[in-house]
Amino acid sequence: MELNELTIHAAHDLLRNKEISSVELTQAVLDQIAAVDDKVGAYITVAGEQALKAAANADQAITAGEITPLTGIPLGIKDLMCTRGIPTTCASRILENFVPPYNATVVDKLNSAGAVTVGKLNMDEFAMGSSTGHSALQATYNPWDLERIPGGSSGGSAAAVAADMCLGALGSDTGGSIRQPASHCGVVGMKPTYGRVSRFGLVAFASSLDQIGPLSKDTRDCALLLNAVSGYDPRDSTSVPRDVPDYTAALKAGLKGIRAGIPREYTDKEGLDPEVAAAIKAAIATLEDLGVECVEVSLPNTEHCVAVYYVIAPCEASSNLARYDGVKYGFRDTGADSLIPMYRATRSAGFGAEVQRRVIIGTYCLSAGYYDAYYGKASQVRTLIARDFQNAFETCDVILSPVAPEPAFKIGENTDDPLKMYLSDIFTLSANLAGIPGMSVPCGFSQAGLPIGLQILGPHFAEETLLKVAYNFEQTTEFHKQKPVL
Repeated sequence: MELNELTIHAAHDLLRNKEISSVELTQAVLDQIAAVDDKVGAYITVAGEQALKAAANADQAITAGEITPLTGIPLGIKDLMCTRGIPTTCASRILENFVPPYNATVVDKLNSAGAVTVGKLNMDEFAMGSSTGHSALQATYNPWDLERIPGGSSGGSAAAVAADMCLGALGSDTGGSIRQPASHCGVVGMKPTYGRVSRFGLVAFASSLDQIGPLSKDTRDCALLLNAVSGYDPRDSTSVPRDVPDYTAALKAGLKGIRAGIPREYTDKEGLDPEVAAAIKAAIATLEDLGVECVEVSLPNTEHCVAVYYVIAPCEASSNLARYDGVKYGFRDTGADSLIPMYRATRSAGFGAEVQRRVIIGTYCLSAGYYDAYYGKASQVRTLIARDFQNAFETCDVILSPVAPEPAFKIGENTDDPLKMYLSDIFTLSANLAGIPGMSVPCGFSQAGLPIGLQILGPHFAEETLLKVAYNFEQTTEFHKQKPVL
């Protein structure tokens, strides 16, 4: 096995025993990026020089006996988390040359843990998309099939982990943007409870929905990354002042007593690919063999999730993206001779079509005379969706479902049909609307060899239960160990 193919926990054991150095490990990752990223396109920025310096510092710390589970581990960061001295573009022309003067809290936490930031990963522009096809800077391809999408918006993060171009990565999830690409690329992805991980320094898309989380090669690595980035941050007004458990302590054998809810609204869903349905059914049977008791639950407002999400998210995007006006930072169109035309020209040239579409929708829904009919009503239905989950979790510990209705589709297949693209998030949106944690764990492959993920949802702050279920599933299956051939 090559060093870049290691899991975080396996690499940690070798580093701790001084069998390898962080410089060797980081160089192996950089070599893999040089070898395959021209095919995959996961990285917008590779910070090789800074990474090797950080690796050398990590080796000194290890020699001095100062080591954490992430010391010397090369990681990738989705390119909407601020990194001091490294460009943060959000995959948009409007921020193409923006270099932040400060770090996001999660980046500071990783740096404090001794992790090595290898670079910044591609995404849909401002995280608006489900394919990474809306990046204004470059295309990203699925390592399992280079003609297919990696998922989105954290497609670069999932593709980099799958192709061994980092040992783990951070993504963000506003409507499924960690879980869906994790499913499509055959890796583990976790959206924590809203407020569990600080959003300070995360470039905002929809502030009441965005949440940072890990993408990893297995569940133990997911727990290690979650340990590092979780916790209260007074700089984030939505951060929850709650103690962080050691998530690795949840990785124990045995699921006896766990009850899993199977939503009747998700089974036999119109548009659900038969191969995905079969993989999910087999995964549920495996969990039942491990002692999980499955019960039917109902989430009656599921049918409203897409409509509610695509009012609330664009409304918040319209508000958040108003700051990109060509005045304070970022791209400015210099052809205009007065202020209003400059605003218009800057935003028209700086934002891509999908971002413009959502900003226009959101601005309309927030305008005088329409606010109550659209944003107000969507917020009320959102409360009903959250209540559905509260009721369901009175009878079960977790909910099991598909992550996406089909395996990764071909690049460009749904580009001209925004509604079909939006419907691809049908199984993931509700967790963001309710603020609950969810994760994707590899559970099968299509006949074409494309990965399929099982979604595990839980009540607020039930990440430990999700990790325990995923860990036990991993221990009896081999799906997470299979690698794409590039």
